[in-house]
Amino acid sequence: MRSLATFALASFAAAGVAATASAADYKIDPAHTHVLFIVNHLGFSNMIGLFDQTTGTIAFDPANPAASKLNVDVKTGSLQSQFGPRDADLKGADWFNVAEFPDMTFVGKTFKKKSDKTGEVTGDLTLLGVTKPVTLEVTFNKAGVRPTDKADTVGFSARGSLNRSDFGLKTYIPYIGDKVDLIIETEATR
Repeated sequence: MRSLATFALASFAAAGVAATASAADYKIDPAHTHVLFIVNHLGFSNMIGLFDQTTGTIAFDPANPAASKLNVDVKTGSLQSQFGPRDADLKGADWFNVAEFPDMTFVGKTFKKKSDKTGEVTGDLTLLGVTKPVTLEVTFNKAGVRPTDKADTVGFSARGSLNRSDFGLKTYIPYIGDKVDLIIETEATR
């Protein structure tokens, strides 16, 4: 469900990197990208899941944040919830149906700057063959050269939520929550 995400990234970079970067294309770094989702479980707790295979691109022009671009692909079969039998169930036909829908995508459509470090990205999330708009609140963390590999890097944090039923994922509602919270942490390099 984010993979939704990573997704929101480009709009704030504009403010934070205006002094240090020109228009640039960045590739999402899968080793430093985490797409988590949280959903209520029977009212007792909140289950946390993770997609660990995310790729994509971010393009932005610090002088024109509205012209940013964002394309993200999340492999649904990479889902992990730290419990093997549940993972197998979630990958099955009643949930993410990874055999038929191996990819979840997010394409940024509008990028709004809110402050020097924050913004909002609204884009099209496609999950289970259904495409709906999702909005992510994004924080621009940093731009610079990563000391470990000398790569020109930008980093973002994004938060959002969606109703899984909007995408046809209705199994066990209302026992398992309809609202899904998203937490996305990413680095992208060029």
